Amino acid sequence: MVARSPHAASDPGASPYAPAPYRVLDNHPETGNTVTLTLAPASGEPLPSFLPGQFNMFYAFGIGEAAISISGDPSSKGPLVHTVRAVGRVSQALARLRPGEFAGVRGPYGRAWPLEEAPGKDVVIVAGGLGLAPLRPVLYRLLAERSRYGRIEVIYGARTPADLIYYSELQSWRHRTDVRVQVTVDSADRSWNGDVGVVTQRIPDSRFDPERTLALVCGPEIMMRYVAQSLIARGIAPHAIWLSMERNMKCAIAQCGHCQFGPLFLCRDGPVFPYSQIRGLMSQREA
Repeated sequence: MVARSPHAASDPGASPYAPAPYRVLDNHPETGNTVTLTLAPASGEPLPSFLPGQFNMFYAFGIGEAAISISGDPSSKGPLVHTVRAVGRVSQALARLRPGEFAGVRGPYGRAWPLEEAPGKDVVIVAGGLGLAPLRPVLYRLLAERSRYGRIEVIYGARTPADLIYYSELQSWRHRTDVRVQVTVDSADRSWNGDVGVVTQRIPDSRFDPERTLALVCGPEIMMRYVAQSLIARGIAPHAIWLSMERNMKCAIAQCGHCQFGPLFLCRDGPVFPYSQIRGLMSQREA
């Protein structure tokens, strides 16, 4: 599913690159360099609907755009939610936005997670670092329709405890009896009481039936490669393992070529792909 911004949709003559203005309602710190922004259309128009896994182009006025995954509840009619890590000029400017200030938004764009394949199956979600943000809408959807799915397993890892996002929400999910959540960090001090190690170390302990499991993975590419290999070793077929690729996207409409990935454009054909489709491309470095 690909949808244009409400600005473009309401004006057939508008440029597909024109963002709609959004007002910041809240800026919530997640970690030392990551915030979750809540926004609403400045025009008062309804929010465009989105599917879990889609992204928006997020514009810092006077600086530039960045592709940011939508991290809110897909069933909610409330504000738009994006989690942003301040790593470059655009994302740093976006992370500094305060309530009452404005950003530009166009979208949603891209292929969503294949949740239409999930009913009746076990679902395993594996995320690393900020990779939990594009998977959070999936978990919202699964838990809202819990009876439609088998086991739900979440494996989430970060470098340190201070790098975990959505910490209070993770704690609430861990207390549920209908979803199993494993949280691990690469390194920790004595105050950390949880698991230490990379996410692949938690996969052998996961409780799913590999013959009827859908696996959804997001994080650094090297982590996703190892996770996919570990899931295959557990018996999940490559076509049932889906990854969200986050290489550089500039236009979101397959015109600029920045996100070309072999014969594919991540903005148009992804960012979500089955591992069977891209396993041979993942060793290629981004230009």
